Amino acid sequence: MFIALAIILSAGFVGYLIWRAVKGKSIKVHLVMYGLCALAGIITIVFFMNMDIPRLAKVLTAIALGAVLIYVAARQQRPTLHVK
Repeated sequence: MFIALAIILSAGFVGYLIWRAVKGKSIKVHLVMYGLCALAGIITIVFFMNMDIPRLAKVLTAIALGAVLIYVAARQQRPTLHVK
């Protein structure tokens, strides 16, 4: 059930981006990055909750991977400084 939810959410996000493009609205980078991070977090949680390991290990691993994904997304969005 969780895998189906992750697939539906992924398809919904892609559909939303297509809808915005068809309507002629701008698609900002932070919107795409936020959506991809949210989807990656959901898919990570679904993946680890379906494994045959104790629930505590699943939750701790999902939290750690979520923190890593948030850090990577923040690094991608941070503007670079150009010093002359």
